[in-house]
Amino acid sequence: MSSTKAPVMDPGMTASERPGRLAAGQDPVKRQQILDGANRVFSQMGFDAASMNDITREAGVSKGTIYVYFNNKEELFIDLCQQYKAALFDGIYHALESNNSDLREALIQFGISLSTLITSNAGIRAQRVIIGVAERMPSMSSSFYEKGPKKGLALMRALLDKHVAAGSLAIEDTELAAYQLSDLFHSGLLRRRLFGQMEQEPEPEQIRKTVTAGVDLFLKAYKA
Repeated sequence: MSSTKAPVMDPGMTASERPGRLAAGQDPVKRQQILDGANRVFSQMGFDAASMNDITREAGVSKGTIYVYFNNKEELFIDLCQQYKAALFDGIYHALESNNSDLREALIQFGISLSTLITSNAGIRAQRVIIGVAERMPSMSSSFYEKGPKKGLALMRALLDKHVAAGSLAIEDTELAAYQLSDLFHSGLLRRRLFGQMEQEPEPEQIRKTVTAGVDLFLKAYKA
């Protein structure tokens, strides 16, 4: 009966070089475990009050492990912000990026996607954390805005510009109009959520009703 020999390991190999082992700081599951713990700590305590010890306990890892992945609290927070940005904004711009000739429908679909995300529990937690560090880390909050909300506003403005050029809309300042429309998408929802006046996520029908009313009001005001 034949037998299969186990591969011979080079005794000079480090643990990270052995087959099936990840190099220190390269395990995506462990990294996410730390980020999830940090998210809970920052959401509950805010950035300034939180410590690496708090995050270590919440994430269920050793202090040595957390420093393999992140040099300090600021670096961890930067990574978390990138996750916030991706979770909130990536993938919701399809309705604006597609060449949809039905302006009303494109704006309604985008508005529903945007409002659903930013009024969700995850979205509210993310915004509260980002706002909480705006004075201490202005470049961080500015970067979050530039790579997330500002992109959506630029796409909305481009869509409005196209319809102004086609003569279907009469808008003198499409940048201002894009900001106005963005506020109409979540009128009466976002601020109440941010300040704890609406504890539960709005129902889909409530979001659709708010967005649709906002889009119709906007198009009526700017109809050529």
